[in-house]
Amino acid sequence: MPYQDPRELLVNIVKILNKLDIPYMIVGGMAVFVWGRPRFTADIDIIIALEKKDAGKLVKILRTFGKAGYVSEEAVNEAVSRKTEFNFIDGETGVKIDFWILKNDAFGKSQMTRRVPRTFLRNKIYFISPEDLILSKLEWHKISQSSKHLEDAESILRISKDKLDKNYLNQWAKKLGVSEILNKIILEKRDLRK
Repeated sequence: MPYQDPRELLVNIVKILNKLDIPYMIVGGMAVFVWGRPRFTADIDIIIALEKKDAGKLVKILRTFGKAGYVSEEAVNEAVSRKTEFNFIDGETGVKIDFWILKNDAFGKSQMTRRVPRTFLRNKIYFISPEDLILSKLEWHKISQSSKHLEDAESILRISKDKLDKNYLNQWAKKLGVSEILNKIILEKRDLRK
């Protein structure tokens, strides 16, 4: 299997989304790479605002994207209906892309309006904002108790420091029920500086 940088795959997928006019934002490990401490990630996570009318077009292009690539049209349609996720496995690299359907709630809408364009391999790519990435990581930690999500949130807090919109962060942490976790890692961060 020829080696291809997963970041190049990300750029190519973004070009497809732009061509189809599907709003998106990069989340997960690739977003942590941009806003926090770089870490290994085995997949690419993208939130997309995919409408049922565009699902078939996306499947068709993904199927022609790589000779050995895989995507299930049934899984895509179910994900759009349930606002969950579906995967595309790139045949060239074996890299899995998790496409998460944007939830039609206040937080999902807020995240999409606050996405941030960054230059990534000479291309403009939209990433989740650092505040929304922290909040998402705290939500995932609350659900899974995985330390990886907490470590990601801590690294973004440490690296982004004073650039963060703390009012937004605190407001949504309260609404999402993750204030206690956020306050705990902020206090631990202060203790480490003493």
